[in-house]
Amino acid sequence: MDYLQSREYLNGLSAKGSVLGLSRMRALLELLGNPQNELKFIHISGTNGKGSVLAYLSTILTGAAYRTGRYISPTLFSYRERIQVDEKVIEKESLAVHVTAIAEAIEKMQAKGEDIPTLFEAETAMAFLFFKEKQCDIVVLETGLGGAQDATNVINTPVLEIITSISMDHTAILGDTLEKIAAEKAGIIKPDTIVVSAAQQPEAEKVITKTCRERNCTCQIVSLLDIRDICCGYERQSFSYRSWNNVVISLAGSYQIQNAALALEAVTALRKTGFSLSDRQVYDGLLNTRWRGRFTVIQKNPTVIMDGAHNPAAAKELQSSLKLYFKGKKLYYIFGIFQDKDYQKVIELTAPIAEHIITIETRDNPRAMAAKDLAEAVAAVNPSVEAADSIQQAVSKTMALAEQEDAVIIFGSLSFLGEAEKAVMDYSSHRSKPKGA
Repeated sequence: MDYLQSREYLNGLSAKGSVLGLSRMRALLELLGNPQNELKFIHISGTNGKGSVLAYLSTILTGAAYRTGRYISPTLFSYRERIQVDEKVIEKESLAVHVTAIAEAIEKMQAKGEDIPTLFEAETAMAFLFFKEKQCDIVVLETGLGGAQDATNVINTPVLEIITSISMDHTAILGDTLEKIAAEKAGIIKPDTIVVSAAQQPEAEKVITKTCRERNCTCQIVSLLDIRDICCGYERQSFSYRSWNNVVISLAGSYQIQNAALALEAVTALRKTGFSLSDRQVYDGLLNTRWRGRFTVIQKNPTVIMDGAHNPAAAKELQSSLKLYFKGKKLYYIFGIFQDKDYQKVIELTAPIAEHIITIETRDNPRAMAAKDLAEAVAAVNPSVEAADSIQQAVSKTMALAEQEDAVIIFGSLSFLGEAEKAVMDYSSHRSKPKGA
């Protein structure tokens, strides 16, 4: 298969949807020679902050000359972003080669009457094959959903597990209490390893520490009391943590300081396992980390922010950031979300402080909530709302409303942020052209 044929093949697997469990994944990888067993991993689970912590650590490791694989989902701008080595996306040729091998393995599974893998499982297998091809020194691996039954949890060679902030999300799948969700997230923990955790709510922390005791693991937890000298801003922020003084980060959002502190705890753990990371490499890595779609400034005058706040915990952080950075400013929203999320709570947290809200629906995504239905839900909290027929229309209307000193916030599902950013760039480019050009 060539690249286009490979993409079509993968799209065909998407009809199976998302199905948790490791049996299909193990069978597929067995046929592919178990490439994951020849790699070392930093495995990350949690509800919010996984991508940011992954970005911090992989940037630090790449800067320290370790060949570093990244596996992330979802992506914003390019399908191939989900699989990277040293911040370079998988080549089309490599993708085609590995998908061809995966397709042949799936044919063998079908011939034996076995259940075929899901799209995410095939993509995870493809990532393992590519990281083996590139001879990665370390792979920073983000779970897709949950932890214990997530396709990424087939790995047996982690050097470190990281658990980011845990909150209520995917309750129909992971459980209806924080303890149940934490148990799923803690399911990535392997015996005799080091576990690093964000500061958690008591119910979640209890589950994590108990799992670590049972599996003979060392557990390091971020201490919020040790975060000090905080200086916030949406272009740069700084803080100190434990022995790390005046750490500067380029990622905006009030939550990013805690994410960076978690990355520093992970650095301490990595050093214990033999990784050579100088202080200078760590400071530079944190400063140079970029993570688009997480309170990302994409334009000024007016300030345009993109943020993937798609659940209540992330929405609470977004609310906090907006009040911190844009106090007294008018806020205009472009908002879209999946119908299986707790959109009511997201609305309750974010809608009251908006001047006007335009809702959108992500194209060609069966999980997307209809723009009109979302607008009706928003109207119960903030009556200044309307539904747009397209993302482009939403951007044009919002940008026309906002004055230079205002802020436009594009948030919700990560799946539409890439298209929204392009629409903003197109709008600004068109507006900046002289008449008659």
